[in-house]
Amino acid sequence: MSAGSITDVPGIHVGHASRLGDGYRTGVSVIVPPPGTLAAVDVRGGAPCTIQTDALRGGAVGAHPQAILFTGGSGLGLASVAGVHRWCVEQGLGFPIGPATDQIVPVVAGAAIFDLGRGGRLDAVPDADLAHTAATDSQGPEGVLPRRGPIGAGTGALVDDERGRGGVGGASLTLDLDGVEAVIGALAVVNAYGRPDVPSAPYDGPRIDDALANTTLIALATSASVERALLERLAVLAHDGLARAISPVHTLADGDVVFALSTGAVPLPPEGHGFADLRRWRRAQMALQEAAATVSAEAVRDAVRASVEAESAQ
Repeated sequence: MSAGSITDVPGIHVGHASRLGDGYRTGVSVIVPPPGTLAAVDVRGGAPCTIQTDALRGGAVGAHPQAILFTGGSGLGLASVAGVHRWCVEQGLGFPIGPATDQIVPVVAGAAIFDLGRGGRLDAVPDADLAHTAATDSQGPEGVLPRRGPIGAGTGALVDDERGRGGVGGASLTLDLDGVEAVIGALAVVNAYGRPDVPSAPYDGPRIDDALANTTLIALATSASVERALLERLAVLAHDGLARAISPVHTLADGDVVFALSTGAVPLPPEGHGFADLRRWRRAQMALQEAAATVSAEAVRDAVRASVEAESAQ
């Protein structure tokens, strides 16, 4: 499977910002989808730390977010979302609440990993300015592979009960869905209690003994037009990818969350009413669901490999 990332899905952008030194070892990653992108979420970890995930659930009006925030700092880091809100308003991105173009409220869903103390200070967490920098960083040329390894929200990430280094990784696939070509990609921030199925770089820095100090985050995106219920199913299948690449997952120490995005650019075969139409539709959906698990697992492995490469380059 080739490298790739979520940015192989046309219109998806990713930005990172890190802060190191002075007691900091943390950061923020921001995923910015094209306007109108539908989103869903599936939370499986026992210690989730999230914001505005309810806006992405069935029956809510905020299911087309302007950005997804991944941040360090656990619950304290979630305050950094204000910087993404500010950036979205500057760009004119948000839910309209009046006739003027600046009368908007951005919808920014997100989640945090636990990296507290890994730079030496428990209060050294991402702030709004760092998140604004990450959002600004997302506006590079389309299709550029985001930086990987200990960057952005993965700056202070660890794996294997804090024995090894984690980080950010990605993967993508181009699928032939019964004559229709679609892309599916994933971005992972790997900070798992469990052990990845690829070797990680050893870690011997500061830590908090016996803390519930983990979480793996996935942003999954596809160019295929997927309705909400099936998009939620893609998020579920992406968790299967975590289980393939990390053991154990979804523990009391992990806040594992998957955000699934559909840009809707590529119409899939309709469900139809006859058997032939139903068979084409089912084949397309099953291929997407299988790919969701595959790219998520590979994004996790890529994150760990990239952190090993970064450690070797130092």
